[in-house]
Amino acid sequence: MDWPHDPDGEQGSEGMRQYGHAVLAKKIDEGEDFPLTAAEYVEQYGDHPIRIDFETVVSVEEIFENVEQEEFADFVEFHQELGRAMRENGYWFYEGADQFVDGSA
Repeated sequence: MDWPHDPDGEQGSEGMRQYGHAVLAKKIDEGEDFPLTAAEYVEQYGDHPIRIDFETVVSVEEIFENVEQEEFADFVEFHQELGRAMRENGYWFYEGADQFVDGSA
């Protein structure tokens, strides 16, 4: 797919390699963009690349195909729904600290 910008470039990751949810959240302004609809977000950013892991890049539109909520009143609602949609559809790979600590320390 031809992306409007490099997912690892300045526009895609603010100079550092950013992944998934962080990139989605940085596209909005918490103080000015709410309430926000999913349709508005996809209309503006749908073709933007989102790096999921070191080898996978998908579009914002692909991620939003799994978003059920149509409107977000605030940043918290946006984060919660995006997190749910990404986890349930294989776009979130963080397993939590428990996966990396055996508790014997």
